[in-house]
Amino acid sequence: MPELPDVELYVHALERKAGGDRLDRVRVASPHLLRTWDPPLEEFEGKRVLGFRRLGKRIVFEMEDDLFLVLHLWIAGRLQWTSDSRAKLRSRSAVAAFDFSRGALVLTEAGTRHRASLHAVRGKEALAALDRGGIEVLDADLARFAAAIGRENRTLKRALCDPSLFAGIGNAYSDEILWTARLSPLQRTLQLSPEEVERLYAATQSTLRSWAKRLADEAGDEFPRKVTAFRPGMAVHGRYREPCPACGSPVQRIRYAENECNYCPKCQTGGKLLADRALSRLLRADWPRNLEELEELRRGGSP
Repeated sequence: MPELPDVELYVHALERKAGGDRLDRVRVASPHLLRTWDPPLEEFEGKRVLGFRRLGKRIVFEMEDDLFLVLHLWIAGRLQWTSDSRAKLRSRSAVAAFDFSRGALVLTEAGTRHRASLHAVRGKEALAALDRGGIEVLDADLARFAAAIGRENRTLKRALCDPSLFAGIGNAYSDEILWTARLSPLQRTLQLSPEEVERLYAATQSTLRSWAKRLADEAGDEFPRKVTAFRPGMAVHGRYREPCPACGSPVQRIRYAENECNYCPKCQTGGKLLADRALSRLLRADWPRNLEELEELRRGGSP
């Protein structure tokens, strides 16, 4: 799922391509996309785009007459820009197009789950109702960050990914943040020391800022063509069994629901392996406690 650095990349690219332009038409090919009925999309036709901005992981089109289009890409949604303002939606993955006078923005969604969403709303109050309430960490000071992280007693991984606590952070960048902070993803938020909270705050700031800059530098003036949760320069996310860039130990993972958490045992958990739900149920008492025991199991042909 595109997260804060990726969504910011889209926002800046859209500002260059369509900021101040006229929206001629919105074409929706998938019945699953549009989640509202009032105001109708026809009311947006011919309106000028005042600007684009991010709302958590959503992209907001701010239009004339206090109108807003709010696009959530979810996991498989991606954006493409074409200079053809009437580009046909040829592929099955093309679910919508936003036709501007200077070109068209095409929304694609891979797979069959159809989670991407478009809300058409009128007025700032209606727009605010779509805000999950999490703080913008890049705008927050340490005190606000500490208040958010300490609101409930939960694991750090789940806290960072909770949009009611932090806006724009998801599965990928939470892994990178926790690795940078040298904290276990399963550490409880209310067990953090003041020094650990400060370290987590600094890691959140540096990770998101550095990746936002890196992605912008890579894209240059081009519209982003490859927005993905798995990037070669990441330290642990998506790098299961690959060496940690800091210590060389193999990166480990735990899987839950549709997500996975990647971490370095040596850097983050004092060498302890965190129990993967599926494997720990299978191995039970034989679950390895550290990397050495895990390697012994693998050499012996165990799961």
